[in-house]
Amino acid sequence: MKRILLLFTFLLSFAQMRADEGMWLLMLVKRLNGVDMQKEGLHLTPEEIYSVNNSSLKDAIVSFGGFCTGEIVSNQGLIFTNHHCGYGAVAAASTPEKDYLKNGFWAMKQKDEFNAKDLYVRFLVRMDDATQRINSKLNNNMSAAERKAVIDAETKAIQSENSENGKYTVVVRDFFNGNEFYYFVYQDYKDIRLVGAPPSALGKFGGDTDNWEWPRHTADFTVFRVYADAAGNPAEFSPSNVPLKPKHFLPVSLKGVKPGDFSMILGYPGRTNRYLTSYGIQQMVNKDYPAWVEASKLAMDVMKKYMDKDKGTQLNYASQYASVANYWKNRQGTIDAVIKNGTITDKQKIEERFKTWAVQPANITEYETVLEDIGIYYKQTSDRNVERMYMTQLSRNSKYFSLALQVGSVLQAYAKQDMAGRLAMKPKVDAALKSAYENINIKLEGEMMNSMVNLYQTKVNKEVASETIMGLDAKNLSNVAYSSIFANKTSATNFVLNPDALKLDADPLWKIANGIIADQRLSAERFVKIDDNFAKNNRLFLAGLMKAMPEKKFYPDANSTMRLTYGTVDKLPIRQDRNYFGVTDNYYTDMAGLVGKYKKGDEEFDLPQRVIDLYNLKDFGQYADAKGYMPVNFLSNNDITGGNSGSPVIDADGNLIGIAFDGNSEALSGDIVFEDEWQKTINVDVRFVLWTIDKYAGARRLIDELQLVRDENTPADTKTKMPKAAPAKGKKK
Repeated sequence: MKRILLLFTFLLSFAQMRADEGMWLLMLVKRLNGVDMQKEGLHLTPEEIYSVNNSSLKDAIVSFGGFCTGEIVSNQGLIFTNHHCGYGAVAAASTPEKDYLKNGFWAMKQKDEFNAKDLYVRFLVRMDDATQRINSKLNNNMSAAERKAVIDAETKAIQSENSENGKYTVVVRDFFNGNEFYYFVYQDYKDIRLVGAPPSALGKFGGDTDNWEWPRHTADFTVFRVYADAAGNPAEFSPSNVPLKPKHFLPVSLKGVKPGDFSMILGYPGRTNRYLTSYGIQQMVNKDYPAWVEASKLAMDVMKKYMDKDKGTQLNYASQYASVANYWKNRQGTIDAVIKNGTITDKQKIEERFKTWAVQPANITEYETVLEDIGIYYKQTSDRNVERMYMTQLSRNSKYFSLALQVGSVLQAYAKQDMAGRLAMKPKVDAALKSAYENINIKLEGEMMNSMVNLYQTKVNKEVASETIMGLDAKNLSNVAYSSIFANKTSATNFVLNPDALKLDADPLWKIANGIIADQRLSAERFVKIDDNFAKNNRLFLAGLMKAMPEKKFYPDANSTMRLTYGTVDKLPIRQDRNYFGVTDNYYTDMAGLVGKYKKGDEEFDLPQRVIDLYNLKDFGQYADAKGYMPVNFLSNNDITGGNSGSPVIDADGNLIGIAFDGNSEALSGDIVFEDEWQKTINVDVRFVLWTIDKYAGARRLIDELQLVRDENTPADTKTKMPKAAPAKGKKK
């Protein structure tokens, strides 16, 4: 009965939601018959969005690499996603001689498409509710270990029942802080090939300055393709594989957008924490995020120093630097937005209502102290949580420690083998060394280790710090690394030629890395009871809050499962401190603004000359807006977060109108509270994507793959008016 009431509250609150708030599970949209969405303008049925037995929109959406979203846009498995999602693959394929990041890449023939190493895409086959099955075996009197054992056992059983002997990947996720459970059946494809990428001057135009800001003028997209075996099944990379014939792909609209147009985004949002208490938010903005910002800025400065000196280092660290810079600005923006928007005060008002409800006779035994206990938890763990921030940045950015663990475990196993065993292991060892040292700048990593360890020692409370790290000489730590087995590929290879287990055990970097791991394990054990109690109180708080506020808009937090968010193309108020380059209807940007921001030779605002020439000729072809301008980006009020990058923006008829790529600085607190007035999604207008592919790059074969949707306002399809490139000097015309 409790489960039925909870589900009823959930579904009722969905019907009361504003169109632009919430990230919804597709199965629940089907249950609701899509009535609310159809009122907002949707022309599709729930079955056309999510179906198990027939093709539907879900079959055109993929989890891209496990960190972004992509969409299938042709019957040949063509994928659109963001430039920053494909950034790592493009960087990995680049060399100083063939710099695809800087110059772009376009496969003019199918044979030119090449394997994007280590990338995969994941299709959702189906999902189902496991709440009753799991909750029937749980109770609030269980210890955390007992609860985990039950959930793990049921998860293993669900995976076994649905994987079809390994054909599918089955994932069980908890929702509403562990109050509900659903499972997801996926199929993974591993042969993913790079098809096209604009130069970084377009794909990353505006750089860190424009990141999280509006107005934007960015061609944030890349193009990939899924390959399969001849029967359409997943297969490892092979020249014999063929483009996948998808169950569904998205037609591409050339009709354009205007405020009020229905917009729907399907994707894989990573993580939100909309039900975080005021205590958690105060810890976040006053302590945790400032630590993150400080540590990530230091890491960026070290990388930038060496990237500016060497082209190879710039390419090898480009993806890491971009990721760190993105989160650095996001975290600082979140701090600013929480303070400016009064988020903590708003949370406290909600908590006062919970407290009033919790002391009622029917609720007092189970809920009276829940919120107070959560507040105590943050006092008990504040310093530990700050330590985690500095440790996270140290671990992510200082590669020497992780490299020692990664390579050391392989060398340890190798050294213990007899001659025959070593001979058998040799290929694995060689591959491990190649992978570990392939893109490493030793001097950069030495300075990074010194700097990050010094920051940790300076900022972390000794009561919660790693004893191993606190005992290091940060000024000379790089010299320890340079004298280690793991100093570089040559020193590691020399160990392989003369393996000595005792020498490995005595290696200073190996001992430090293992000491840090041991310290982290001890810290986790020290706080295990406190953390377990917090998880229980968090679960009770949300379950109680849903009962205390039946009229409130409850929906599950994002957790890297496919979600749907719907709303409209929308505007932001004009800000006096921004240049809109003549755009007064503030929901879109155009090429006039792109060219208006151009600064020749500038790292963030340079443009290829061809873009400027095409703009001056006004050669926009069929991709221009009916009003004559060439659109670049537009805004919608959809509710997204990290992981939604690359998600399709879909119109009322199921056609692709844009690719989501960013949020706006006014609402960077959006992961913890939806800012109704300010929160927008910044999207690449799909017409600018096609213009870049066709007019700029000349990759017309890709346009011919697409199913284009036009209306009477779509401009005529014209060929590029650009003259051919002049012949190189010394050659005959």
